[in-house]
Amino acid sequence: MRANTVIMIVLAGVFGVLAVVLANIWLASQRNAMARTDEVQRDTVVVAAVPLKFGDSLTDDKLREIAWPAGAVPAGVFKTTKDLLAGEGTKQALQAIGVNEPVLATKITGPGQRATLSAVLGEGMKAVSIRVNDVLGVAGFVFPGDRVDVLLTRKVRTAQGADQSFVDVLLQSMKVLAVDQVADESKESPTVVKAVTLEVSTKDAQKLTLAADAGQLSLALRQAAASKGETTERITLSDLTGDTPDDVAARQAELAKKAALEAEAAAERKRAEDKLAGLAQAVERVGSQIDQLSKVKPAPAPAPAVAPAPEVREVVKEVVRYVQPEPPARATVSVYRGVKFETYDVPRQK
Repeated sequence: MRANTVIMIVLAGVFGVLAVVLANIWLASQRNAMARTDEVQRDTVVVAAVPLKFGDSLTDDKLREIAWPAGAVPAGVFKTTKDLLAGEGTKQALQAIGVNEPVLATKITGPGQRATLSAVLGEGMKAVSIRVNDVLGVAGFVFPGDRVDVLLTRKVRTAQGADQSFVDVLLQSMKVLAVDQVADESKESPTVVKAVTLEVSTKDAQKLTLAADAGQLSLALRQAAASKGETTERITLSDLTGDTPDDVAARQAELAKKAALEAEAAAERKRAEDKLAGLAQAVERVGSQIDQLSKVKPAPAPAPAVAPAPEVREVVKEVVRYVQPEPPARATVSVYRGVKFETYDVPRQK
């Protein structure tokens, strides 16, 4: 047997023994870790046995207790179902709770308390509703729990007398509490709504109330993780077209002038129509008066006066006769003799 073969056999045996030793060490460490886990103190917490949504009543069949490491118990949990259901009245869920998710005190109502918006408001916060439509409400894709920015569109009159429109970001990262009368955060299907309720501070509530009367409010849906504010600026018509403020003012002044001319023309047409209507009424009154006069019986006509007999006068007739005059007894005859012209007075033959 060659020396190389002997060396390979010896190395294979050494590596095999080393692998067995390392495997035994790993198994021993796992057994020790499991033993230490068994020594950790355990506690119980109440979790949801079934999925819960906003407004669901909490009962024994919807809850269960599970073991939990004593040092990692979340704040606000209940250790037993009895503690959670203690008190008079039924408790309800204020937001969606998944299966095996700990039921925290902040996610449920108090004993006998209804699941309303007042129960989900934070400390010192207010709920304010604003009117929206299918466009201003982000086509119905805003759900309870989302974050939105509130935009204010309004129009003011400049010193030149023209109207200027612009948009400002009024509030940022406002939490949506409810859409219409639905406050369930587990709602997934989009719905066209007429009102959105936001959670705001007292000052922001004042801003929203004033802005609703000053212009038009609309919403901009934010990314779920984007809760920080951002720097914004006012957007005007000049930002849309690249025109200067003077150009926009001149165009708006022209539009205002055109609107004034159209209003004046409409007023002139109205005055003409009023005159025609007055003439028609006058004609109608005259016609009615003629009808009334035609209905009145006329007075009897006076007897005709007798004319005196005509005076007899003698009539003289004048007769005019045409008398044929007698032809003359003589006549004048002219004769050319060569170049000489001669005239003769001769008797007329009968």
